[in-house]
Amino acid sequence: MRTFGHSVGRLRRLVFVAVLLPYAAAAGSDVEIPTEVEYFLEAVRTLSASFSQTLIDAEGIQVEASSGTLDIARPGRFRWVYREPYEQWLVADGRNVWSYDVDLEQVTVKPQAVALANTPALLLGGADDVLAEFDFVASTENDGLTWARFAPRSSDNGFSHVDLAFRGETLARMVFYDNLDQTTVVELTDVVVNGDVDASLFAFTVPEGVDLVGTPAESRAP
Repeated sequence: MRTFGHSVGRLRRLVFVAVLLPYAAAAGSDVEIPTEVEYFLEAVRTLSASFSQTLIDAEGIQVEASSGTLDIARPGRFRWVYREPYEQWLVADGRNVWSYDVDLEQVTVKPQAVALANTPALLLGGADDVLAEFDFVASTENDGLTWARFAPRSSDNGFSHVDLAFRGETLARMVFYDNLDQTTVVELTDVVVNGDVDASLFAFTVPEGVDLVGTPAESRAP
Protein backbone atom coordinates (compact mmCIF):
# COMPACT_ATOMS: atom_id res chain seq x y z
CA MET A 1 0.00 0.00 0.00
CA ARG A 2 1.20 3.48 -0.83
CA THR A 3 1.26 5.62 2.31
CA PHE A 4 1.65 9.26 3.33
CA GLY A 5 5.17 8.39 4.38
CA HIS A 6 5.82 7.27 0.82
CA SER A 7 4.36 10.52 -0.49
CA VAL A 8 6.39 12.81 1.73
CA GLY A 9 9.32 10.49 1.14
CA ARG A 10 9.09 11.60 -2.48
CA LEU A 11 9.50 15.17 -1.30
CA ARG A 12 12.36 14.16 0.96
CA ARG A 13 14.02 12.57 -2.12
CA LEU A 14 12.68 15.20 -4.55
CA VAL A 15 17.86 14.40 -8.80
CA PHE A 16 20.64 13.40 -11.50
CA VAL A 17 23.75 11.29 -10.80
CA ALA A 18 25.69 13.56 -13.14
CA VAL A 19 25.54 16.30 -10.51
CA LEU A 20 28.65 15.11 -8.71
CA LEU A 21 30.22 18.45 -9.61
CA PRO A 22 33.40 20.21 -8.44
CA TYR A 23 31.74 22.88 -6.31
CA ALA A 24 33.44 26.25 -6.05
CA ALA A 25 33.66 26.32 -2.26
CA ALA A 26 33.45 24.05 0.75
CA ALA A 27 30.90 24.24 3.54
CA GLY A 28 31.71 26.91 6.07
CA SER A 29 33.75 29.05 3.66
CA ASP A 30 32.98 32.69 3.01
CA VAL A 31 31.02 32.36 -0.23
CA GLU A 32 28.20 34.48 -1.60
CA ILE A 33 24.91 33.03 -2.74
CA PRO A 34 24.62 33.39 -6.54
CA THR A 35 22.21 36.06 -7.74
CA GLU A 36 20.09 33.39 -9.46
CA VAL A 37 19.54 31.69 -6.11
CA GLU A 38 18.79 34.97 -4.35
CA TYR A 39 16.19 35.75 -6.99
CA PHE A 40 14.56 32.35 -6.57
CA LEU A 41 14.46 32.62 -2.79
CA GLU A 42 13.38 36.23 -2.50
CA ALA A 43 11.61 37.38 -5.69
CA VAL A 44 9.73 34.31 -6.92
CA ARG A 45 6.19 34.41 -5.60
CA THR A 46 4.62 31.81 -7.88
CA LEU A 47 5.96 29.06 -10.12
CA SER A 48 4.22 26.59 -12.41
CA ALA A 49 5.91 23.81 -14.36
CA SER A 50 5.76 20.28 -15.68
CA PHE A 51 8.22 17.84 -14.13
CA SER A 52 9.80 14.45 -14.61
CA GLN A 53 11.24 12.71 -11.58
CA THR A 54 13.73 9.86 -11.42
CA LEU A 55 14.93 7.83 -8.44
CA ILE A 56 18.40 6.26 -8.73
CA ASP A 57 19.60 3.75 -6.16
CA ALA A 58 23.00 3.44 -4.52
CA GLU A 59 24.20 1.25 -7.41
CA GLY A 60 23.34 3.89 -9.99
CA ILE A 61 20.31 2.01 -11.28
CA GLN A 62 17.07 3.82 -12.06
CA VAL A 63 14.36 2.24 -9.90
CA GLU A 64 11.47 4.68 -10.30
CA ALA A 65 10.26 7.28 -12.79
CA SER A 66 7.27 9.58 -12.54
CA SER A 67 5.95 12.80 -14.04
CA GLY A 68 3.31 15.45 -13.51
CA THR A 69 2.81 19.13 -12.76
CA LEU A 70 3.93 21.52 -10.02
CA ASP A 71 2.46 24.79 -8.79
CA ILE A 72 3.93 26.95 -6.02
CA ALA A 73 2.48 30.04 -4.33
CA ARG A 74 4.57 31.53 -1.57
CA PRO A 75 4.48 31.55 1.33
CA GLY A 76 3.95 27.91 2.11
CA ARG A 77 1.62 26.59 -0.58
CA PHE A 78 2.35 24.07 -3.30
CA ARG A 79 0.64 21.39 -5.36
CA TRP A 80 2.46 18.40 -6.82
CA VAL A 81 0.30 16.24 -9.07
CA TYR A 82 1.81 12.95 -10.19
CA ARG A 83 0.14 11.71 -13.39
CA GLU A 84 2.42 8.76 -14.16
CA PRO A 85 2.83 5.94 -13.30
CA TYR A 86 -0.21 6.46 -11.05
CA GLU A 87 -2.13 9.54 -10.04
CA GLN A 88 -1.36 11.11 -6.70
CA TRP A 89 -1.77 14.64 -5.38
CA LEU A 90 0.32 16.38 -2.73
CA VAL A 91 -1.27 19.66 -1.71
CA ALA A 92 0.12 22.04 0.91
CA ASP A 93 -2.42 24.73 1.79
CA GLY A 94 -0.31 26.60 4.35
CA ARG A 95 -1.65 24.65 7.34
CA ASN A 96 -1.85 21.03 6.20
CA VAL A 97 -0.37 18.67 3.64
CA TRP A 98 -2.93 16.49 1.88
CA SER A 99 -1.86 13.32 0.10
CA TYR A 100 -4.55 11.93 -2.22
CA ASP A 101 -3.96 8.54 -3.81
CA VAL A 102 -6.57 8.34 -6.54
CA ASP A 103 -6.25 4.58 -7.17
CA LEU A 104 -6.49 3.69 -3.48
CA GLU A 105 -9.31 6.21 -2.90
CA GLN A 106 -7.54 7.44 0.20
CA VAL A 107 -6.54 10.85 1.53
CA THR A 108 -3.98 11.28 4.30
CA VAL A 109 -3.51 14.61 6.03
CA LYS A 110 -0.89 15.93 8.43
CA PRO A 111 -0.22 19.39 9.82
CA GLN A 112 2.19 21.08 7.45
CA ALA A 113 4.68 22.02 10.17
CA VAL A 114 5.01 18.33 11.06
CA ALA A 115 4.90 16.81 7.58
CA LEU A 116 7.50 19.09 6.00
CA ALA A 117 9.80 19.85 8.92
CA ASN A 118 13.42 19.82 7.73
CA THR A 119 12.50 18.42 4.29
CA PRO A 120 13.61 19.70 0.88
CA ALA A 121 10.05 20.93 0.35
CA LEU A 122 11.04 23.92 2.48
CA LEU A 123 13.19 25.04 -0.43
CA LEU A 124 9.94 25.90 -2.16
CA GLY A 125 8.78 28.11 0.68
CA GLY A 126 10.99 31.18 0.32
CA ALA A 127 14.09 32.78 1.78
CA ASP A 128 13.05 32.83 5.44
CA ASP A 129 12.23 29.09 5.54
CA VAL A 130 15.33 28.06 3.63
CA LEU A 131 17.89 30.14 5.49
CA ALA A 132 16.45 29.04 8.82
CA GLU A 133 16.72 25.33 8.04
CA PHE A 134 19.53 25.08 5.46
CA ASP A 135 23.11 26.25 5.06
CA PHE A 136 24.21 27.39 1.62
CA VAL A 137 27.32 25.32 0.86
CA ALA A 138 28.69 26.33 -2.53
CA SER A 139 27.96 26.95 -6.19
CA THR A 140 29.40 26.07 -9.58
CA GLU A 141 28.76 26.55 -13.31
CA ASN A 142 28.26 23.53 -15.54
CA ASP A 143 26.72 22.98 -18.97
CA GLY A 144 25.04 26.37 -19.02
CA LEU A 145 23.53 25.92 -15.56
CA THR A 146 24.31 27.58 -12.24
CA TRP A 147 24.29 24.98 -9.50
CA ALA A 148 23.80 25.74 -5.81
CA ARG A 149 24.16 23.24 -2.98
CA PHE A 150 22.31 23.42 0.34
CA ALA A 151 22.80 21.22 3.40
CA PRO A 152 20.18 20.77 6.13
CA ARG A 153 21.11 22.04 9.56
CA SER A 154 19.36 19.10 11.19
CA SER A 155 21.03 15.69 10.94
CA ASP A 156 17.87 13.61 11.42
CA ASN A 157 15.91 14.50 8.30
CA GLY A 158 16.88 11.60 6.05
CA PHE A 159 18.98 13.40 3.42
CA SER A 160 22.46 14.86 3.18
CA HIS A 161 22.23 17.73 0.70
CA VAL A 162 20.18 19.32 -2.06
CA ASP A 163 21.33 20.79 -5.37
CA LEU A 164 19.34 23.38 -7.32
CA ALA A 165 20.19 24.22 -10.94
CA PHE A 166 19.21 27.45 -12.67
CA ARG A 167 19.15 28.39 -16.33
CA GLY A 168 19.38 32.15 -16.04
CA GLU A 169 17.01 33.01 -13.20
CA THR A 170 14.74 30.04 -13.92
CA LEU A 171 14.85 26.91 -11.76
CA ALA A 172 15.55 24.00 -14.12
CA ARG A 173 16.48 21.02 -11.95
CA MET A 174 16.41 19.84 -8.35
CA VAL A 175 18.62 17.04 -7.05
CA PHE A 176 18.15 15.40 -3.66
CA TYR A 177 20.58 12.98 -2.01
CA ASP A 178 19.23 10.88 0.84
CA ASN A 179 21.06 9.07 3.61
CA LEU A 180 20.59 5.70 1.86
CA ASP A 181 22.77 6.90 -1.03
CA GLN A 182 19.74 7.25 -3.26
CA THR A 183 19.42 10.21 -5.59
CA THR A 184 16.23 11.81 -6.88
CA VAL A 185 16.28 14.01 -9.98
CA VAL A 186 13.49 16.46 -10.73
CA GLU A 187 13.65 18.08 -14.18
CA LEU A 188 11.39 21.10 -14.75
CA THR A 189 10.02 22.17 -18.13
CA ASP A 190 7.56 24.81 -19.32
CA VAL A 191 8.41 26.89 -16.25
CA VAL A 192 6.33 30.04 -15.65
CA VAL A 193 7.57 32.37 -12.90
CA ASN A 194 5.39 34.94 -11.13
CA GLY A 195 2.40 34.24 -13.32
CA ASP A 196 -1.20 34.13 -12.18
CA VAL A 197 -1.87 30.94 -10.21
CA ASP A 198 -5.42 30.15 -9.18
CA ALA A 199 -5.60 30.05 -5.37
CA SER A 200 -8.16 27.25 -5.57
CA LEU A 201 -5.35 24.87 -6.60
CA PHE A 202 -4.18 24.89 -2.98
CA ALA A 203 -7.59 24.36 -1.39
CA PHE A 204 -8.19 20.65 -0.92
CA THR A 205 -11.58 19.04 -0.30
CA VAL A 206 -11.77 15.33 0.43
CA PRO A 207 -13.70 13.74 -2.45
CA GLU A 208 -16.97 12.02 -1.61
CA GLY A 209 -16.56 8.34 -0.84
CA VAL A 210 -12.81 8.62 -0.22
CA ASP A 211 -11.31 7.55 3.12
CA LEU A 212 -9.58 10.21 5.23
CA VAL A 213 -6.67 9.24 7.47
CA GLY A 214 -5.38 11.78 9.99
CA THR A 215 -6.68 14.99 11.49
CA PRO A 216 -6.00 18.35 9.83
CA ALA A 217 -4.76 21.33 11.81
CA GLU A 218 -7.54 23.78 12.50
CA SER A 219 -7.70 27.15 10.82
CA ARG A 220 -6.46 29.99 12.97
CA ALA A 221 -9.09 32.35 14.28
CA PRO A 222 -9.11 35.76 12.53
